Amino acid sequence: MLARFLLHFQDIAGINVLKYITFRTALAGVTALLVSILLGTKFIYFLKSIKAAQPILGDAPKTHQDKQGTPTMGGLLIIFSILVACILWVDLTNASVLLCLFALVTFGGVGLLDDYKKLLKKDNLGLKGRQKIFLMMILSFIIAVMVIQFDQRGPSSLAIAFPFLKDFHPYIGLWMVPWIMLVIIGTSNGVNLTDGLDGLAAGTIVIAASAFTILIYVSSNIKLANYLAVPYVASASELTVVMGAVAGAALGFLWFNAHPAEIFMGDTGSLSLGAILGTAAILIKQEIIILLVGGVFFLESLSVILQVGSFRLRKGRRIFRMAPFHHHMELSGLPETKVVIRLWIVAIILCLLGLSSLKLR
Repeated sequence: MLARFLLHFQDIAGINVLKYITFRTALAGVTALLVSILLGTKFIYFLKSIKAAQPILGDAPKTHQDKQGTPTMGGLLIIFSILVACILWVDLTNASVLLCLFALVTFGGVGLLDDYKKLLKKDNLGLKGRQKIFLMMILSFIIAVMVIQFDQRGPSSLAIAFPFLKDFHPYIGLWMVPWIMLVIIGTSNGVNLTDGLDGLAAGTIVIAASAFTILIYVSSNIKLANYLAVPYVASASELTVVMGAVAGAALGFLWFNAHPAEIFMGDTGSLSLGAILGTAAILIKQEIIILLVGGVFFLESLSVILQVGSFRLRKGRRIFRMAPFHHHMELSGLPETKVVIRLWIVAIILCLLGLSSLKLR
């Protein structure tokens, strides 16, 4: 909005540069980064003053018991940093932007309620699983209806695009509603499950959001979209700036969340960040590619599904020492920092594979 206001003064030298999506994306990223870093210390002090400490499960790896008392709900800082950057540098009249910010704030609200209940009970069990999923289903249903109602996916909005397959776009009609719900809830839960080690979720979000910044820019640029044979969605251009803000905010949060973490993002951060990533993927018709770009989130979710399935179907036998997969790596003898960095490397490789789909069609 600030950028839009400043463009009224085009006679001032250099103001016209704000017309460029790439420049505003950089500004949004830097703004979110600085807001997060500058407010981080005071925010951590505030959380400590109200005793918003993360409860640690008794069956968690022994090394995690030292984390007892670390402030949680750091997702509030991330959300605030993103919103500040968007208010300054994003066109808030864009419907796609409003949908993404709606996902960010509302899913963050569900996470905040979950974190608050954990603090009240002084254990790691907040909302019941059914309650959390029910709330997420309502919110994702609203987003799905809005996406379809306001035609935010561009031409052939009820068709799915597949990476690496140039001409395969199956039409699914109104099945698009449950499909959108599945993508948003799945991504949100995937980030939530990944948030178990210092810096793991925050760093992986930086990587995934950076990749999506590129994907969105390509999808909303008609020349690049036509050249690379990807779905063109003109209304998504401003989402490039939003994703820049997400990457910047997560990077700023990582300043404090790196091992040993001074603050955790909690469900407030993980659910909101997963939701905005999933919504952005839906809006540019790249929801399939999120399996690669957000591959670590998918692997963490898959490890939990396989573990639970094995436990129930094979009479208590487990596949992993502990799920999600990052805990299995820890219990296999790897230090926490090495687990985190190795999963970051996996995330970078998967993002590069995802971006390669832009050319390999």
